[in-house]
Amino acid sequence: MTTAATAETELNPDLPAEPKNSVPDVVRRRLATLENWLNPYSWLVTAIITAIAAVLRLNGLADAKGYIFDEVYYPTDAWDMLTHGVEWDAEKTNGPAYVVHPPLGKWLIALGELVFGNNEWGWRVPTAIAGTLMVLILIRVAYRLFHSIVLAGAAGLLLTLDGFQLVLSRVSLLDIFLGLFVLASFAAVLLDRDHYRRHLLRQLETGDKRWFVPWWLLVAGALFGLACGVKWSALFFLPFFGALVLAWRIRARQSAGVRRPILADLGWGVLSVVLTFIFYLATWTGWFVTNTGYFRHYREANGLSEPPILGALLNLLHYHQEAYSFHSGLTSKHPYQSWPWQWLLIGRPVNFYWPGSTDCGAPSCARQIILLGTPILWWSFLPALAALVWFGLARRDWRAWAILVPVAGGLLPWFYYAIKDGRTMFSFYALPALPFLILAVVYVLGAIMTPPDGITQGKARSDRQLIGTIAVGMYVAVVALCFAYFFPIFVGISIPYEDWSARMWLGSRWI
Repeated sequence: MTTAATAETELNPDLPAEPKNSVPDVVRRRLATLENWLNPYSWLVTAIITAIAAVLRLNGLADAKGYIFDEVYYPTDAWDMLTHGVEWDAEKTNGPAYVVHPPLGKWLIALGELVFGNNEWGWRVPTAIAGTLMVLILIRVAYRLFHSIVLAGAAGLLLTLDGFQLVLSRVSLLDIFLGLFVLASFAAVLLDRDHYRRHLLRQLETGDKRWFVPWWLLVAGALFGLACGVKWSALFFLPFFGALVLAWRIRARQSAGVRRPILADLGWGVLSVVLTFIFYLATWTGWFVTNTGYFRHYREANGLSEPPILGALLNLLHYHQEAYSFHSGLTSKHPYQSWPWQWLLIGRPVNFYWPGSTDCGAPSCARQIILLGTPILWWSFLPALAALVWFGLARRDWRAWAILVPVAGGLLPWFYYAIKDGRTMFSFYALPALPFLILAVVYVLGAIMTPPDGITQGKARSDRQLIGTIAVGMYVAVVALCFAYFFPIFVGISIPYEDWSARMWLGSRWI
């Protein structure tokens, strides 16, 4: 195909000939990636917002005394693991305890207990750090997606000011670790997209045929293994992330004009999944290196052969089969359970802490920690998702699908299990999808800031950006005010009962 540069050379012989390996501008644009990720202003915004998130998550972390909600399980298991290497039942059997979640989240809680002791601060610091790291990673992901410091900052602030993520960052449950590793896995997949496209562009420019190692894809596999090592529900994301990687590679090859099969890419994908399995098994190290873990010698105890290594793996497989049966049959009723179609509407939040009346300077007081998303933000999610589908179809924008696919991975499987089995579910199961829901909102805010074709120049474009930036600022400000209003019941501050009742916007559904 004759390029514009070649045609111009033919008409003007005095111009230098186009280099043999030059890349047409259209191909270069299609393979373009973010090059200014070291922009110091973007990192300054990242640091400031992350610091705000850290203060909100660490300040007063130990004020709520005793165990909150499911803290009766995980911090106690973590402390036992420090002593015995595995979960332990000291009260009933004085032997290994049967638990149904993998060990990594509890090991992370144990790190806090190891450093600060078996107390509220010790078992909650790891979750606060994980929640803060989620904010940091989301800012960088948003900056990569939108190439805008304003939008990246907006994404970080919205996650910082969300009560749902704040509460889960301040209690010692597993879900915040799951959300962190899932988001980190996505960030690695996104970086792999850039790495792969830069590799193809370099090949076109230089003819370099050196072996390409997709390091970020391998990192994504390792991080995903850690996510599975917190909760098995991470596996819901595997086919969705895999579909993104495959679609992005096919599209990149088409943009570069490469028509060869992608067998090598599939091979690297398989290796990434192998790393997922290896890193997942590594989270069970405490179980492997002791002889006291539950089902650790199941085969031997039942008269079956138990060869080295293979026997341990078969015993672990049996453990997994039993745990899966438990999860599949979990249908007992709970006053704070909810269904997936209620989650984005905040139809049934979870009461984490209600210690009774405390002194607040009023005749009647209330003190509560409730797992409730910041309402203005959460009630924006469904309209944002609808708009995102439209933008994905109308603009054919890969970023829209990069956000929608993980949202589907984080929510749709729960609809399946709710309809199929009627399993007991809670709203905090939506936590891994939350960063992507926020990105959906930020995408729509960015669409307000920019013209639909991205071509308009001059004053019209500047005016639109100015008005859009003001709109973004106003939206974030409204969310911040809503967050401040609900803040007392996010962190357990004692307030007059009338003030607490005024915050129950959906009445009995929130009580």
